[in-house]
Order: sequence, then C-alpha cells, then structure tokens
Amino acid sequence: MPKKKQDETKKVDDANIVGLRAEVLEQPITDTLEVNYMPYAMSVIISRAIPEIDGFKPSHRKLLYTMYKMGLLTGSRTKSANIVGQTMRLNPHGDGPIYDTMVRLAKGYGALLTPFVDSKGNFGKTYSRDMACAASRYTEAKLSSICAEIFRDIDKDTVDFVDNYDSTMTEPTLLPTTFPNVLVSANTGIAVGMASNICGFNLEEVCLTAIEFLADPHCDLTQTLKAPDFPTGGELIYNAGDLQALYETGRGGVKVRGVWQYEKDGNLIEITQIPYSTTAEAIIDKVAELIKAGKMREISDMRDETDLSGLKLTIDLKRGVDPNKLMARLFKQTPLQDTFSCNFNILIAGSPRVMGVREILEEWTAWRIYCVKRRVYSELRKQKDKLHLLLGLKKILLDIDKAIKLIRETEEEAEVVPNLMIGFGIDEAQAEYVAEIRLRNINREYILRRTEETSSLEDEIKDLEDILGSEKRVKAIIVKELKDVIKKHGEARRTKIIYEDEIEVFDDHQQVEDYAVNIFLSRDGYFKKITQQSLRMSSEQKYKDSDGPFLSFESRNVHEVLIFTDKQQVYKARLSDFEDTKASSLGIYLPGVLEMDEGENVIYLTDPGDYSGQIIFFFENGKAAKVAISTYLTKTNRKKLTGAYSDKSPVKSIITLAEDTEVSVYSSGGRTLVFSTALLMSKTTRATQGVSVMTLGPRHKLEFAVPLEQSLITNPARYRVRNIPAAGATLKPEDKGEEQLAF
Repeated sequence: MPKKKQDETKKVDDANIVGLRAEVLEQPITDTLEVNYMPYAMSVIISRAIPEIDGFKPSHRKLLYTMYKMGLLTGSRTKSANIVGQTMRLNPHGDGPIYDTMVRLAKGYGALLTPFVDSKGNFGKTYSRDMACAASRYTEAKLSSICAEIFRDIDKDTVDFVDNYDSTMTEPTLLPTTFPNVLVSANTGIAVGMASNICGFNLEEVCLTAIEFLADPHCDLTQTLKAPDFPTGGELIYNAGDLQALYETGRGGVKVRGVWQYEKDGNLIEITQIPYSTTAEAIIDKVAELIKAGKMREISDMRDETDLSGLKLTIDLKRGVDPNKLMARLFKQTPLQDTFSCNFNILIAGSPRVMGVREILEEWTAWRIYCVKRRVYSELRKQKDKLHLLLGLKKILLDIDKAIKLIRETEEEAEVVPNLMIGFGIDEAQAEYVAEIRLRNINREYILRRTEETSSLEDEIKDLEDILGSEKRVKAIIVKELKDVIKKHGEARRTKIIYEDEIEVFDDHQQVEDYAVNIFLSRDGYFKKITQQSLRMSSEQKYKDSDGPFLSFESRNVHEVLIFTDKQQVYKARLSDFEDTKASSLGIYLPGVLEMDEGENVIYLTDPGDYSGQIIFFFENGKAAKVAISTYLTKTNRKKLTGAYSDKSPVKSIITLAEDTEVSVYSSGGRTLVFSTALLMSKTTRATQGVSVMTLGPRHKLEFAVPLEQSLITNPARYRVRNIPAAGATLKPEDKGEEQLAF
C-alpha cells in the first residue's frame, strides 16, 4: 500500500478511536454515582455496617442464628471452625470475618457487657492490641444463656424470614429480643458517608428504664439509666449536661478513666482497669514517649503484668513522688483518660437514623409490641385450629359406633375421609384428624377428656383475643419478660460513676517553673532559649558560618510561641518544652524538632501572650493583611495549623502588635512609606489576601517592613501618608543603613 494511502488510513482509524473514546467517556457523573456507586453504598449501609433495632448487624445475626440451629443453646460446646463453616451457608464472606465476628461476641474477648457466645480457649482481649486470639480450630464455643432471650418464640412467627443468598434455607430478618439489646450491646460500624458508634449500657438499668418508659413515655431517663457501662470497667466522669445531650440527640461523648491503687510497700502504682476505647499497649507507648522526652521524670519503670487474673499495669515510682499528682498528670497526658464518642445511628425500616435514647426506646417498644402481637396471633391461630379439630371429634364421639361401622364398610382407604365428612357433616381437616385416631383411644376416658378440652380451649382463645385487643395487656407481657431478664441475667455496674468535683485535675502551668527567658532565632531556623543569668555571663551569640541573627525578644518560660513557616503553616509550642541553652551553643534546629515537612523553613517566631494582639503580614505584591492573633487560639492542644496566611504572594515581613503603631515599608525601587496600622482593618480569617498598602512600579516589589521605631529613618514626615495605598517617597541617604539592608 502506498505510504500516502497508509497515512490517510491511519488518520481515519485515529479519528474513529477518538470518537469511540468520546462516546464511552460521555457519561454524566450523576448517572455514574446513581447507577454504580449508590447500590454499593446502600449495600454497605443496610447489609453490613449499621445495626438494626434488635441491636445486631447482619453478620452477628447470621452467626447467632446458625449456632441456634446447631443446637448450641442447650448443647455442649463445639469447635469454632465447625460453627464458622456452618455460618458460611448464610454469610459467604469467608471464614476470617465470620470468626472475627464470633470473637467479638465471645465472653473470653470481653468486648460486650452481655456476651452472646460462651467461649473456651484463647479468644484474645479487647484491652490488648497484641494479644491475638487462637485459630478457630483450637477454640470452642456455644451460645450463652442470655441467648434464650434473643431467640424466645422465634418459631412462633414473631419475625419475618427470608431466603439466604442461594435460596437453600431461610434466615430471620431480625431477632425477637425480649430486652432492648440495641442499648445493651456496644456496636461500632463504618459505612459509606456515615458511621455508627453505640456505647453499651448496663442490662439491668436498660430493662428498668424500658419498664418505666412503658408506664410513662415522658419519664426521666436519668433516674434509671444512670450512664453508659463498659465491659472494661473504669471510672466514668459524670457530666449531667453531656449525658442529657447524648440521651436527647444520640450524639456526644463520655469521659472514662482507668482505675488504680497505690502500693506503699513497693512504692508502685497498679492500674487494673482502663478506658474501653484504648489498649494497654497504647498507654505504655505514650508513657514511654513522655519519659523519653524528659516530661515524666517521676517514673523509673512501667511494665505490663497482665495474667490469667486480669489486666494489671505496674508503674514504679521514684522516691518522694506524690502518686495522686502523678496520676492526675497521666490522666491528662495519656490515654488512661479518654473520651468515648457516641453516634447512635440505627437502621429503622431500612433507613439509617441518628436517635436519642428516648426515641430508641420508643422504636424498640413499638417493634416489641408488634412481635408479641404476632406471637399471640400465632398461638391464637393454632388454638383455633386445634379447637376446630376437637369440635369435629366431638361430633364423631356422639355416635362412635356409627363412625366405626362407616369405616368398616368402606372398601377403599381413600374413601374413609370423604365418607366421614358426609356421614357427620364435618370438613376434610376434621375428618382426617378423626381417621388418624388409634383404636386404643376409642374409650370412655379418652372421649370425656378430649370433650372437656374444648371448653378450656374456648376460654384460652377468648383470652388471647382479649390480649390482641388490649395494648395494656401486651405491655404487661413485655414488662413481665423484662423483669424475668433482670432476675436471670442482671449484673452490677462495672464502670463506676464519679463526679467532676471529686477529681484532681492536672494543670500544666502548675508543673512548669516560671522565669524570664530570652529568645533568639537565626536566619537558618536555629532556636535558643537562654535565661537572663546565663545571658549576663556570656552574651556573645554563636552561629554557623553561613548563618546569623534574625530576631530576638524577651518572654517567660510558661508562655507559648507561634512559629510561622514558608509553607503557610504555623506551629505552636510551649517554651517550657525546650531546654535552656547557652549563647555559645548553636541552639536547636526548629524544622527538625517540630517535624516540619520536607523543604519547610521558619520565617517568623512570636510570643502571642494572651492572644489579644494583632499580627500583620506584608506580601511581595504590596499588600498587607492584619489578622487577630486570637484566630490562632485553639481549644485543643493542636501542634500545627494549616492556612496560617495567604498563599497568593510570598510573605516578606511579619510584625506582631499589641496596639496600633506606625510601620515603615520599603520597596525594591528605593521607595519608602510610613503609615499607621490603624488604617488596616483587622480580619478574623487567617488566609485573607489583605489590602494594598504600597503602589509598586513595573518590575518592583515590596522588600520588607519594620516598626518605625526600629528603622533608621530620621525624618519620618517625608515618608508618612494618611491614606493607603501610596507610592511612598525616595529613601534619602541619611535614612539608609546597613542594618536595614541586611534585614
């Protein structure tokens, strides 16, 4: 083929490919999300991550129902591997996730106040990160006794059943729990775009609260439901406002801390309970970090002495250490005190809803009433069917000789039932029932007993119908079952409740010595904190050959400093975190100590004091931004803030002001202007671009700015302006200086 024709063919093919690509790629993103992403997201939300009103996720329900069908409620334990294999008939997600689910529900693991799996063997521990469970072939399990309340009357049409994934068997959509398990069992799940984190409450308190709620939906929940209860124990710091908000909205948090005791003989502290949301290893790692940083000098050693008797972390103290003050510090600075964040997100009729405790009880009560009515209706239907059969038998027994004669004279077996129906005026079910009576039962005693049973059945049916028509009686049944649960399975609280005014709070400033210090920062980012006494002995500062002084100021050891970088970030640190140094040392390299990003450099450092002043950023494009220092104040101990200032133009100078003053601004074109910072409006947005203060000529830029009193200007009136922006005046020789130019 000629080369020209080949080129033309290639162009046509390329055009077709481009067109095909365009056709494939032309799909609105909204359609992609709706068709491809939403089904996946809804599947995760509904079928995996979020618990339903019975307190179980689908994986929990499938596992427990499989164990129930295996006869493990009353039978002996069996190997966990056997249970896992059977569960895969309902849950085809692999043996690993199924076994993990069993471990979390097991008594040995200790994640639940009321475990549903009675385990034998090593199932790990919820309070340990490294203590893993044994393989499923080594452990054994059965259902715990509380599961009798989970599966009560499940065979009496109390809940719906659906086919499993391959339609070979059925499984329940919910489990008919006789108590509000959704509030008793802790549950955590992360779905797509939402999550659920439900803390557990004491079983007895939940049942009592449900009883009170059934009597009065507007009752005070805090009278019976005191606070969350955690399987790892600990001490819950009671805050009435936080708990009230949690009960009303379903969102909030509770503070929990460990339980400890001081052994005077060995001068050591033993920690026996820790918060539910942490692990022993996390606590030890944090304490080790504090010791390594020199912030916990009172501790000589810490070790994990956990054994078969339970958790125990031991801390050896140095001589003269006050254990109460030390523990107050540990609660403040380590996970020994932690906040459990709650998000009561529950699936109701297939839709996720974040609900408060009262709303959850309302939904559970409505669902439980529905279950009990279904159970009563199922029993009523059975009793009516039984009465119907007995009424047919009664007709037969009035003339038993006729029935016997009719059967004997019937030539074919298939004609027995039709002949009985015709001979006694009964239906097929009644005739079938009579035909199945054994010959030995055709006696006077049997006839009288069965006849008398009809009257008792009629009374029972009447009672069941009365229950169905009376919600009061249905609630009475639920209350009776709740009281039975308390009697059989109720346990005392594990988490002790303490009040905020009973605890000793550690104050960082109480432990830090307050004294005057001088701060020095070099151009390369080397930092020195020098006491005044040391500075009087030797004031000559040492720097690297290529380095030199950048800024210095006086401060106090207890103050904070803000450290600005060229990546629009600011780092916060306490001066007490830095060791005192001498003028003869190079100091510490801030980018390394503060773990700054690669290539990030320090451009300014200031003492914000009480965060009441202002900070002004001067940019290369001639603009200046006046920002309130309070915008850098945070309620938490955050060490780094992003977006510290605008990134639209490089920052050339930063000035901190306690009050408005005059500043001198210099440009690369040799011009200078002096203006009052009162002309700049203070902003509360850190990333503001500012306003123009200096009009710049082509190819010129703002060089730097300093407070007027720090400049070498002898005649400020020449450069002073009343309005901005302004071009400024040419800098005279007598107002120049090497110090300024070096700045």
